[in-house]
Amino acid sequence: MSTPAVSQELGAFLRAHRERLQPADVGLTATARRRTPGLRREEVASLSGVGLAWYTWLEQGRVTASRQVLEAVARALRLDAAGLRHAMRLAGYHEPVPVSRTAAQRLADAVRPVLDSWPASPAVLLDRHFDLLSWNAAWTALWGSPEAVPADRRNLMWLMAVDRRLRSVLHDWEPLAMNVFQHFRAQAGPARADARTGELYRRLEADAPDLRHWWGCHTVAELTAREVVAEPPTIGPVRLTLSSFHPVDDPSALVLLFTPNTGTDLARMTELAAATSCATGPGLTVRSRPRASHCPA
Repeated sequence: MSTPAVSQELGAFLRAHRERLQPADVGLTATARRRTPGLRREEVASLSGVGLAWYTWLEQGRVTASRQVLEAVARALRLDAAGLRHAMRLAGYHEPVPVSRTAAQRLADAVRPVLDSWPASPAVLLDRHFDLLSWNAAWTALWGSPEAVPADRRNLMWLMAVDRRLRSVLHDWEPLAMNVFQHFRAQAGPARADARTGELYRRLEADAPDLRHWWGCHTVAELTAREVVAEPPTIGPVRLTLSSFHPVDDPSALVLLFTPNTGTDLARMTELAAATSCATGPGLTVRSRPRASHCPA
């Protein structure tokens, strides 16, 4: 089961979703002006089939919920699949099994030939913390070499928050970066879930302080397929489609694949990869302070 600190995080997560809902969203009629945003606690309690005092304690982190009761609360709050999984993980259910460094290396060695089979499509293997385990030459060509980054910072969320080169190449970086963080939060669990997750949250807060409102968000989401536009300075814009899949050997790991959309995009990525293979890729450059969007609803 979850610890008291994580129970408080579950309560904050439920409260954040309650405050975003309106009575009409759950089939209720608003009968009076409301002083606070969203649904009232008594409305969520009634929809969930639990007592008001108990639901209040749940939001305060003072009680634990069974799987069945938490599912009822999730239905009342209209949580999607990602939100339900996150709530279950916060409550202590579906806890991931830690992966040893040896197992992670075996996974990286097994997946690397797959990544290399896409010479013009940037691809990377991530563990459940979004630490980079392996990548192909096309990834290095487009985004820069992860080997230029200290091992404890070799993390996709950290790179998207801090690496100025990655953001300068990735057109409109914020929507993808926020989606990555929302999925990171759902995948890795609460900030106190384990030592590495806690370390990442602390490092993100320290190294990207102007994005601190992101790190405090209680939103989670699946990582969605999308078109992204990269603008490397030497070859012109490249349109890529982001897709992802989980390796059979470790469902908690994730492979990201950026596939060129057209023949022109493929030719440009092939040219970029060939040019990079003849030279040392650029290293990491720490970001200047960017404009950052607010935590999404």
